[in-house]
Amino acid sequence: MAADRRIAVTGLGAISALGHSAVESWKAACEPRSGIALHTLDPGPDAPEAQTLPLARVEPGFERAVEAHFGRRVCGQLDRFAALALAAAFEGLRDAALLDDPDLHRAAVVLGHGFGGAETLEKGYQRYFGARIPRVHPITVPRAMLSAGVSAVAMSFGIRGPVFAVSSACASSAHAVAQGAALIQMGAADVAVTGGSEAIITPATMRAWDAVRALSSETCRPFSTGRDGMVMGEGAAALVLEELEHARRRGARVLGELVGIGMSSDAHHLTQPSLEGPVTAMTQAHRAAGLAHAKGVLIAAHGTGTPLNDENEAAAIHAVFGDRAAQQPVIATKSAHGHLIGGSAALQAVIGLHSLAEQLAPPILNYLGPDPLCVLDLVLERARRISCSHLLVNAFAFGGLNACLAFAAARQTEH
Repeated sequence: MAADRRIAVTGLGAISALGHSAVESWKAACEPRSGIALHTLDPGPDAPEAQTLPLARVEPGFERAVEAHFGRRVCGQLDRFAALALAAAFEGLRDAALLDDPDLHRAAVVLGHGFGGAETLEKGYQRYFGARIPRVHPITVPRAMLSAGVSAVAMSFGIRGPVFAVSSACASSAHAVAQGAALIQMGAADVAVTGGSEAIITPATMRAWDAVRALSSETCRPFSTGRDGMVMGEGAAALVLEELEHARRRGARVLGELVGIGMSSDAHHLTQPSLEGPVTAMTQAHRAAGLAHAKGVLIAAHGTGTPLNDENEAAAIHAVFGDRAAQQPVIATKSAHGHLIGGSAALQAVIGLHSLAEQLAPPILNYLGPDPLCVLDLVLERARRISCSHLLVNAFAFGGLNACLAFAAARQTEH
């Protein structure tokens, strides 16, 4: 990262199957408590039979809170993925003490999503093709468009700086954080609301994921023997990034510093990972952050619980850290909150930053036993006290799109 425009994290927000706030989500992960449960998705009388799957859904109630803050007129125009994004952004800006800042209009918004308004599209198709109702809802397009979330955030908080969405499947929110940091470094903004959201737990979408053979029939077991796939989750997470001197001038509380970014493409296969791409992204972030001599690095693994991904990620960690790989604690919080696709990396970063601040790492759930191809210092059974100065967040997506974010603990920003 450029030395003259350092990137502080001054606000965190999250909503997930573990809780309706960043702190709730982190505490639940540490308890540990799982947000995964069996749910039945019924597509209705004009479609195939219902399907029961392990899923990680956001508990009801967040809609009322969003409506209370922004009004029914605003919320009635939003698809679920955009409403989740708005809730996380609100919490992040409030946490950063920026809600009433007069300079917020110069801020940026960059959020990542894999799919956008899946719920809006599916309901529209059910009406059009199933019930054969020719009239389509007049705001279908603004609800479903991938930029609906960033537009909602910008309009709700009067943000007139650079505002756009990025989409790179499971790496979307990591790329969004990287782009927000780049805007600050180039001087286009002093503050950037970054992160991502996803809400694709719909009957047809889950059938599509089932067809890819990516879903578990039981639960998410990262790096464990007997793992058989991922569990879909939903939610959102926001990281408010701020130029460090700007944050210091206004007396902001600094939660951490973004000190390294790595991005790469496998250029290999749409669904099968390669080793080279993840190693390249992790190495870039590792070098930029100067982690060769770091006291300890907490690794927030991509950890989907699929056989190929976990084996590949374990090999990548060993390739990057070498003999030090066994000394770095590894967490995989998708075992508790499911896979948010476009929002996963941001949620993992939020939980990881809380873990770094408290020096307490949440355990990997549902672990059955060691896989000889995934030999790592896995945090298991219960939350563990750690001694780490940095956090590394991995995001490896379908299409071979990789991103890695490195954060330093807040105490490191004094240097």
